[in-house]
Amino acid sequence: MRILFTTYSDKSLLHSLVPLAWAALTSGHEVRVASAPDLAEAITAAGLPAVPVGRLDGFARFVRRLPQGHLARRAGLFAPYDAAVAAPPVDRDGLRQGYRTQVDGWHKVVNFPLITELTAFARAWRPDLVIWEPTSYAGPIAAKACGAAHARLLWSVDVFGATRERFLESDGTRAADPGDDPLREWLDGYARRNGGRFSEDMVTGHFTIDQLPPGLALTTSLPRVSMRYTPYGGSAVAPGWLRRPPDRPRIVLTLGITASERFNGYRIDLQSILDSVADLDVEVIATVADRERHSVGTVPANTKIVPYVPLHVLAPTCAAAIDHAGPGTLCTLALHGVPQVLLPWYFDEPLLAQRLADYGAAMVVDPARSSGEVVRDNLSRLLTEPVFADRARLLRDEMRQAPSPAEIAGLLPRLAAQWQTAA
Repeated sequence: MRILFTTYSDKSLLHSLVPLAWAALTSGHEVRVASAPDLAEAITAAGLPAVPVGRLDGFARFVRRLPQGHLARRAGLFAPYDAAVAAPPVDRDGLRQGYRTQVDGWHKVVNFPLITELTAFARAWRPDLVIWEPTSYAGPIAAKACGAAHARLLWSVDVFGATRERFLESDGTRAADPGDDPLREWLDGYARRNGGRFSEDMVTGHFTIDQLPPGLALTTSLPRVSMRYTPYGGSAVAPGWLRRPPDRPRIVLTLGITASERFNGYRIDLQSILDSVADLDVEVIATVADRERHSVGTVPANTKIVPYVPLHVLAPTCAAAIDHAGPGTLCTLALHGVPQVLLPWYFDEPLLAQRLADYGAAMVVDPARSSGEVVRDNLSRLLTEPVFADRARLLRDEMRQAPSPAEIAGLLPRLAAQWQTAA
């Protein structure tokens, strides 16, 4: 079977696709990974065949177009995707306007550079299945044009699917008026341009592959396949010091790659946090990107600063973590039963952090109102109150019970056959 994976040019989104793409490739499927040319090196570094499509980095333009100060404050979910967890009743006018804002300011910007060439490639290569990151709508457009089945592969809580269900149900029906639906209107234009017409699967896929365990995932009625989260963070070398077990509880402090690579730096006072835990009987491993190293002036005696270390190698040696609740970071730590102090900032991070806290495996700190002392107090609770470690281990066991990417790769032909149509 031929499987086409696609995302726009964000490295963290690519990383979420890699384990299933590997599994599909080693299961004997033909695999291609299509994205903007600037992501080709990261795709090939992962050992996957890249298909460069388009000429512009739409995601970089999206970030540059964000309103002044948008990233300087805690954002959380923004409209319409805040409707995924909002208390009823849902404001349909607000949902519609939110969709209009995000279609024009986000989805069109990141997808437009890819659509023409991705569709042409799909028609020429004729994949049986297209697997797309849930805001890479160039994927279902291309699938529609070549008659392939297609599926979303989630990287976090499914605010996109949950919001869509609430939008369709907000007027008491399951079918929105085309003239009252900005996302449908946009996607329908491309469907008709390629000889078809809009269908709801262009928004949420024929089916959805969810990498979160039930304890963290959002519930929807969409066809869904659960897959075990498998970490991938890019090419890396496991350092020699990790071969020796720590002499005292090891704490990892990590804030992910997106803040430093895309959003012009961390939004958290690293120095304050490190100073606040300097007198604790712990070993702190702080992963600080070279471009952010200036944010730490004095390194406490119990702290080791490293620019990068593969988190899935470091996590099994850790007693607790301090992190930003980015999906890849949070899930990698959760997979190894590590309780977390979470400082969520952007989009899905606050929601994902709250769900982990509700599960009992984390403490959440608002980075806009916190101090190093608050982080220290929460970390001390994780280390001294056994319930957090117990709940973290319970979540670890729940995650490990889900089918592996290899098992899902074996199911893909049957799943695709249910939806594949003649072009």
